[in-house]
Amino acid sequence: MRFRTGLIVGAATGYVLGTKAGRERYEQLRRWWRGVAGNPKVQELAERGKGMAGQAGRKGMGAVQRGVTKVGSGVRNRLGNGSNDVEAQQVGV
Repeated sequence: MRFRTGLIVGAATGYVLGTKAGRERYEQLRRWWRGVAGNPKVQELAERGKGMAGQAGRKGMGAVQRGVTKVGSGVRNRLGNGSNDVEAQQVGV
């Protein structure tokens, strides 16, 4: 209940402050944002960030694939040895 009340109070406060700032302030903030977003250095940093995120994703995927392969081979080894281990039977391989 507190969350809902806080959300309503926050939204109302934001609305009131936003309407007091008016259209002029909105346009001023929009011009500022366009200037920042259009800056070549900012665009270069954004591209580098995208590249780094892509590399991190590929590294993470590689780690997951290696882990899956390792676990899979471990399960196959346990089942291949004729083990009647309960864990091996639960895997269902």
